[in-house]
Amino acid sequence: MARSKHPERTIEQILTISEKLFIERGYEKTTMQDILNELKMSKGAIYHHFKSKEEILQTIIDKKVSREKTLLHDLAARTHAENARDKISQILSEFLVNEADAFNSAPKSLMLSTIKDPNIVVASLQTSVLDMAPTLSKLFAEGVEDGSIKTDYPLEYAEIFMLLFGTWIKPTLFNRDKQQTQQRLQALKQLMALLGIDIISETMIEKVLAFYQENELV
Repeated sequence: MARSKHPERTIEQILTISEKLFIERGYEKTTMQDILNELKMSKGAIYHHFKSKEEILQTIIDKKVSREKTLLHDLAARTHAENARDKISQILSEFLVNEADAFNSAPKSLMLSTIKDPNIVVASLQTSVLDMAPTLSKLFAEGVEDGSIKTDYPLEYAEIFMLLFGTWIKPTLFNRDKQQTQQRLQALKQLMALLGIDIISETMIEKVLAFYQENELV
């Protein structure tokens, strides 16, 4: 493949094919040569944009998180409630619906591989905590101001929430069944309430469990 006159298209091709290979074969088992073979692209063409497989993965994760951040910002701008705590609960429920739609729009086998691949999970988690937690913490701070949330650590608790909800809750990472997952959702609900951030509703728990059941994840 000759070097494209439209580098953004070339980058998108590289990312699309790389993500497909990472998911199908696993990140560790996919080499730069595999990506080159699939793309029918010269080494110079791909290394012009990406120095390594790690850089490609990080770019894929960054794009995902950027989409999620944009969604979170949009939901925050258009969601109205009596106080910040209720606003956050509504935002999280709507966010889950959008994420479920994104999951269901892709082949299930590929999405399951994405959830389980440790390299993708860790990279996604790191970027989510670094990028998503600050956005969530601003909403927590709004709750502190209106009295609906009680905490001196909005950023730190936002990070805790992202860590627990992003990994510990997911049944596929720990081979948990529905009951075990429900217990952990209830435990997270109680924990956040004890921390002064009572943002997890029963409706949200029901939506999470329904999503996991519909996609045979529990």
